[in-house]
Amino acid sequence: MRSSFSLFLASCTAFTALCSSAFAASTSVEPKASDRSHGQVVHLYWKKEEIYDRNQQTVTLTGGARAQRGDITVDGDVLIGYLRHKAANPAAPKKENASGDSSMELYRVEARGHVHVYNLRDQGWGDHGLYDVDKAVMIMTGKNMKFTTPRQTMTARDLVEYYPNTHVSIGRGEATVTTTDGHRIIADVLEAIGLSNQQKAQNAADAARSGQAPSNSSLDRAYGWGHVVIRTHNQVATGDRGVYLFGPQLARLIGHVHVTQGQNQNNGSQAIVDMKTGISHMLPGTDSPIQGLVVPNEANQ
Repeated sequence: MRSSFSLFLASCTAFTALCSSAFAASTSVEPKASDRSHGQVVHLYWKKEEIYDRNQQTVTLTGGARAQRGDITVDGDVLIGYLRHKAANPAAPKKENASGDSSMELYRVEARGHVHVYNLRDQGWGDHGLYDVDKAVMIMTGKNMKFTTPRQTMTARDLVEYYPNTHVSIGRGEATVTTTDGHRIIADVLEAIGLSNQQKAQNAADAARSGQAPSNSSLDRAYGWGHVVIRTHNQVATGDRGVYLFGPQLARLIGHVHVTQGQNQNNGSQAIVDMKTGISHMLPGTDSPIQGLVVPNEANQ
């Protein structure tokens, strides 16, 4: 079994190469249409009007609407479904979609106003959302965007991409991930990758064998680009780009690195930081020499 540190170094190598509203309804709503696009049913619900535009190949649902595909639900004040012609299959039974035209399929859903996307584990909010049925990705924009998992919250200023099938969230523009244990990661662009079900099972088995409590994090790692800041209760590390492993709480930062703990500070081109123990390994680089400021007898150092 590979150690946490060896797994961390493997992630660092990959990173270095890479860098080189819940549905509010006062009355029950029954499903009014469905589209069996791409092998999974897309259920559509709405309260007021259904407006079908044959020229634009869209169907607009108003008055508070919902789209469901598998365990993914998208709610909004208005939903716009984008349709396209699908390849003819003479052997397949003829089934109609929301527009009543069996030769069309739903490939994109746009949500406007009080957008809420969620599954059994995660949920997010924004003013505008676009769900791509082919890629199974939700793109959110607007003010006060927020995506939550049971133990982490992601916010961003400009845009959030959410990939529920692969447990990946990407925030752009002052993106932040905050954990329930007080750790925070900030970057211009931040990609948070969640643990797969297999990883969670393996982590639980490893913790049981070692007699340790399993990690509370549902995230595996996060990559940051631009003005990266990693904060814990007693330490702050900054750099141009970086990767953070949530389980072992290890970070690698590259470019104009500053690691601060109390009044003590280390500066350099690269660093590997153990955010759990507070031990930093400053690494040589070409940007600047390693420098340090150590304050004697500082409490808790």
